[in-house]
Amino acid sequence: MLHLGDYNYLEILRELDHGLYLGSDDGDVLLPRKYVPADARIGDMISVFVYRDSEDRLIATTLEPKAKVDQFGVLQVKDVNDFGAFLDWGLEKDLFVPYKNQHDPLYPGQWALVYVYLDENSDRLVGSTKLGPFLNYDPITLQEGDEVQLLIGPEKALGYQVIVNNKYLGMLYRNEVFRPLTPGEYTKGYLKKVREDNKLDVSLQKQGYDEVEQAADLIAQRLKEQNGFLPLTDKSAPEEIYQQLGMSKKTFKKAIGALYKRGDVQLLDNGISLSITP
Repeated sequence: MLHLGDYNYLEILRELDHGLYLGSDDGDVLLPRKYVPADARIGDMISVFVYRDSEDRLIATTLEPKAKVDQFGVLQVKDVNDFGAFLDWGLEKDLFVPYKNQHDPLYPGQWALVYVYLDENSDRLVGSTKLGPFLNYDPITLQEGDEVQLLIGPEKALGYQVIVNNKYLGMLYRNEVFRPLTPGEYTKGYLKKVREDNKLDVSLQKQGYDEVEQAADLIAQRLKEQNGFLPLTDKSAPEEIYQQLGMSKKTFKKAIGALYKRGDVQLLDNGISLSITP
């Protein structure tokens, strides 16, 4: 069975001027010439993404979409007309989001968090920014501090809307972000709190004592790599600390405090240095 909106492993049946025809239980699928790998041969099996083109024909491509069927994605709006919006998802044919599927009206240039699904009536792939029906509302078994996968969404008033483990909606608060984030980026995060509405508060850094110990170990290691000195102090900009060490200023201050109490470092006006062992 052909999986529309996903990758399929199909056999190359024949070659014509305009491309290759691939076999499937739902009929032959065209792989246009411009997407044909140089080493493709008749009888080979090939992995391709399958969708319908603007004329409703089954088309295969070796391009990589920014989201597959039954997945969330963060896509940029390319155009809007009387029927809906068209979003760039990395393929020649843009992803259509009809007005009935828009939580708020979309406009060109906007980044939108969308869910891609197969519309049963039209047998076409469409998107929706009304995320509620596609989120998981089962009891959450994740524990605070667990590592999770984050899909970074558009920036909101409080921070970044994120999708957690392709199941849950979460929030990454702006005052806890210390590096540039790109819409559509996947990154590692940690669960801070499960809210009553089944939404999650998440962080890019581990919380609590373990976080400080890990940060202290990292600083000590970095000091050894940098000949015993780092040009960072408690007055350094948060962005500078994150750029060099990948941690928040709050965590940095706690970590150097722990190292200082253990006698492992000296605090100087222009940075920190490893203590000299007598």
